[in-house]
Amino acid sequence: MAKKSRRAKAKQRARMARAAERGHLQQPAVVEESPSQQAGPMPAKQSPAKVSPRVPSSKTRDLTGRYQYVIPEMKRIGIIAGAIILVLIILSLVLPSILG
Repeated sequence: MAKKSRRAKAKQRARMARAAERGHLQQPAVVEESPSQQAGPMPAKQSPAKVSPRVPSSKTRDLTGRYQYVIPEMKRIGIIAGAIILVLIILSLVLPSILG
């Protein structure tokens, strides 16, 4: 199956960038502590302030889209490297018996 053309990928990245500029992508909400929670030391059994879950930034999303081919490529490289190492090991065992 053919990969997406670079032009299509560039168009998708441009659309995502425009949407981010317009504010269509939501930014994570920041939870602030009230002044009563900020004053004085925290009791031992009191839990820390709630923090909103982390949402990947648009830059992170852009990188995952841009480098989506890396993992399959690394798998192919690993398979080829393993095959070459296996051939070298077999040759190191076979050649001395043939030559000697």
